Amino acid sequence: MSQSETIFSPEGLLSEHLDNFRYRPQQQHMSARVESALEQRSQLIIEAGTGVGKTFAYLVPALLSRQKVVISTGTRHLQDQLYFKDLPAVLDIVKTPVSTALLKGRANYLCVHRLEHHVPRTRLNTGRSAKKIQTIRDWSHVTRTGEIAEVNSIGEGDPVWPAVTSTVENCLGSECPSYQDCHVFKARRKAQKADVVIVNHHLFFSDLTLKQEGFGELLPQADACILDEAHQLPELASDFLATTTSSRQLRNLGEDVIAAQLEEAPESGEIRELVSAVQKATADFLLALAGCKERTQWHEAVASAEVRDRFEGLRLSLDQLSGELSALSDRGKVLARCQERCDKLVEHLQQFSGEQDDWVNWVESLEKGFRLHSTPLVIADLFQALIRDYRCSWIFTSATLTMNAQFDHFQQQLGLADAETLMLDSPFDFEASARLFLPDIAAEPGSDDYSRLVLDAVLPVLHANRGRAFLLFSSHRALRLAADFLQEENEFNLLVQGEAPRRELLERFVKTERAVLLGASSFWEGVDIRGSALSCVVIDKLPFAAPDDPVLAGRLQALRESGENPFRFYQLPQAVIALKQGVGRLIRDEDDYGVVVICDPRLTTRAYGKSFINSLPGMLRTSSPDEVINFLDQQESRHEVSCN
Repeated sequence: MSQSETIFSPEGLLSEHLDNFRYRPQQQHMSARVESALEQRSQLIIEAGTGVGKTFAYLVPALLSRQKVVISTGTRHLQDQLYFKDLPAVLDIVKTPVSTALLKGRANYLCVHRLEHHVPRTRLNTGRSAKKIQTIRDWSHVTRTGEIAEVNSIGEGDPVWPAVTSTVENCLGSECPSYQDCHVFKARRKAQKADVVIVNHHLFFSDLTLKQEGFGELLPQADACILDEAHQLPELASDFLATTTSSRQLRNLGEDVIAAQLEEAPESGEIRELVSAVQKATADFLLALAGCKERTQWHEAVASAEVRDRFEGLRLSLDQLSGELSALSDRGKVLARCQERCDKLVEHLQQFSGEQDDWVNWVESLEKGFRLHSTPLVIADLFQALIRDYRCSWIFTSATLTMNAQFDHFQQQLGLADAETLMLDSPFDFEASARLFLPDIAAEPGSDDYSRLVLDAVLPVLHANRGRAFLLFSSHRALRLAADFLQEENEFNLLVQGEAPRRELLERFVKTERAVLLGASSFWEGVDIRGSALSCVVIDKLPFAAPDDPVLAGRLQALRESGENPFRFYQLPQAVIALKQGVGRLIRDEDDYGVVVICDPRLTTRAYGKSFINSLPGMLRTSSPDEVINFLDQQESRHEVSCN
């Protein structure tokens, strides 16, 4: 028996130190396989169902290994939970002398140089902004970490923060006069010395793709990389391997050029006219995009002569600015950095003049801006090229990686065909504690009356359950229709995505009687509500991605041209994994109970419905609302008895 297996045994260290410890053979097995992968420096993919306890199962062997380990998870919230809660708990048990560090992206740290040199030359020195800047100045003299989250009086999304934090584009790196005082540099240096470093996926990919957003020197030193919430990796890899030019980047470049010109080349005022020309061309291009969809393939957008002409005007104005910056680049470090940024933007815009094999060019049209993207259609080879040189173990884990008990889709996306795999079912008794309700709905998704029929089918369950439900939608339009319908019922306390921050909505949901939360994509995962506050999860339809999405459309076309079936090969497994995430919101603890309602009739009328059913936990199925209501009544009675 391995060291990890011993610790997770019924009489092991965890049982001695944790009052709520439950022996789980799945957790013990996972810890042993992680320990083996760390020793052999191999690649291992693990699907660990809800309740396995995967965090402890990889933390224990990671700490015992005495290796340099980088652990990456999905969000900053999970990152904080891992660092401040889970990691200290395990360290207190195994008593291993291990140094640890928490590292976030550079946007989370004050940039001393920009506070001192950039802000005085902006419009932030008047009105409310001036008071906020002074608050930041006062705080900057006392902070030890420079983490902007310490300034509670200024919200995380406040527009003042971009002026006093750095980006990949405007950071001067080791040439910065304030480099020795740089909070990013200090955090990175601490992480370099640590045995275990906790990061999030965005920061992890920033390093992998050499964008240097947070810890450029960490990965080459790592003996192991453990990636939790690994189901998110293909999408994030696609985003980070893409190249993007946005109206915000163009605006920020202009502001930085003007500030740098005033300090480093005050007599060269003519460059301001070129900045103004870029800003005008940016605004003209944005106006030209007004008739486009929110996300459009580039060849569709430039079918409009106005879009084509305005884009050419933007490209030429940026090219002229690049030429002038080249002439001034020897006047100072900031101007030189601005020239590098401008040249990269010019180079990317040039890519839109022609088609690239295996890439899709597309435009995202926003209310007050735009983004031009070049996204790879296939990421497996690119991802493998990124990790190939790191001779360390790679461990990928999540609760949702398989379809029909197979890892093929995940492995194909990231090029991990040779990795070892391990599938561990949840230890929870879903057959006893949960039901899968498939109501009879006489309409297909997309029909005019579908949303109304869904709500008619679900309403008796919501009433019987006194709310305590999540309604998860695949589109914001369906969400709004449901919100309007339920508002008329006046029976529930509705919490609707978009009406308050996500964290606030979840806190209110737990505290509010008869609460019903309506959410779209961001509520399908990363939500952990335990106990009786949530005992019903409703999913309006199978979460197939919109086929007109430019990246998806490009990938599907590429699969057709290669002779693959795009539905079977890509769309179906993507939707299955997304559905597993939504269903996973219900049973979060061994005492939880409830009902999952999936309203989409295709689950039983289409042959592919079996792939969804076979990939879900083993819940008993029913199409009878009376059975569902009786089950909820029985479970609540048992729960009340056990509590008393």
